[in-house]
Amino acid sequence: MLDQGVIFNIQHFTLHDGPGIRTELFLKGCPLKCEWCGNPESFKPYMQPGVYSNKCISQEKCGACVEACPDNSMLSFVDGKLTAIDLSKCTNCFACSNACPADAIKQWGKTMSVEECMKEIRKDKGFYQRSGGGVTISGGEPLVQSDFVAALLKACKAEDIHTCCESSFYSNWNNIEKILPHTDLIIADIKHMDTNLHKKYTGVHNENILKNIKKIASETQPLILRIPIIPQVNDDMTNIKATADFILNELGGHVRTLQLLSFMRLGEEKYRSLGMTYKMQDLEFNRETFQQHINEIANYFNSRGIHCLVGTKEKQ
Repeated sequence: MLDQGVIFNIQHFTLHDGPGIRTELFLKGCPLKCEWCGNPESFKPYMQPGVYSNKCISQEKCGACVEACPDNSMLSFVDGKLTAIDLSKCTNCFACSNACPADAIKQWGKTMSVEECMKEIRKDKGFYQRSGGGVTISGGEPLVQSDFVAALLKACKAEDIHTCCESSFYSNWNNIEKILPHTDLIIADIKHMDTNLHKKYTGVHNENILKNIKKIASETQPLILRIPIIPQVNDDMTNIKATADFILNELGGHVRTLQLLSFMRLGEEKYRSLGMTYKMQDLEFNRETFQQHINEIANYFNSRGIHCLVGTKEKQ
C-alpha cells in the first residue's frame, strides 16, 4: 500500500457525504471530465498552479513570481497582471506560488502521508463520537489513488472511525476490492444510463461503472446512490425511468437512499485559474421550474418503491 497521496482539499465539519459530522478528504485525479464538475482542480492526479489574476498586484509593483520562476517565459501578463502559466512548460516547483505575497497563484494539491492525514482526522474525533460521524474520501476519483485510499481507510478503522468512500466507480474491480474491507458506507453516482450520452458529457462510457455498482450492491456495505440532475442532459423521463429500472432489476433495490443533486453553476473561477473552459457557462434554465422538476423526479422514484430524497440528506 502507498503511504502518500495527493489531496487538494480537506473539509472539516461537513454534513453532506455520510452520516453525522465528518472530515472529508478530496483526492486529485479523475478519469471522468464531467462538463458540470465544480472541481476542475481534481482532474489531474498531480499538483498544479492556478492563477487568480484579480489578486495580482502587478508585475511592475511586485514581480515576485517573475524573479522566483526558473523559466519566467511561461508567465503571461495582460495589462501588467499575471493571467496564465503555460502548464506545458511548468515543472510544478511552486516557487512562484511560494513567492507571491497576494495569493494570486494557488497550489492545487498537496502530497500527504497517511499519518499526516490522520493528524487532521483526529482533530475531529470527538465530533464523530457524539454525532455518529466519521471520515469520507472523495475526489476527483479516489480510486485513482486506490492503494493510498486503502491504507488511509485501514488506519481510520484501526481507530474505530466510521469510513465512507464516494466514487464514480469507473475503475478496475481490483482497485475497488482494496478499499471494500475498510469501508463502512459507499456513495456512488449514476450520471446517465445511455452509454453514448454518458461518454459525450463525461468523457467515458458507463458500462464499467454500472457493472461495478451492480457488484457493490451485492456486498455487505450500505449503498447510497446519487444522480446529479443536470438540465437538458439527464433530467428527461426516459433516462429517469431507465435509472429506476436499473436500480430495481439489476441492483435488487439494494440502495439505502437515492439522492438527487440539483445542478449548481460552480467552479467557474477555478476553471479560469487553470486556463480551462467551463462548458456549462451558456446553460440557461429557470431555477424555480427546474427545482420543481427535480421534486417531481423524486416523487417518481418513490412511486417505484425507491427511497429517494432531494439533496444529500437521508431522512426527511
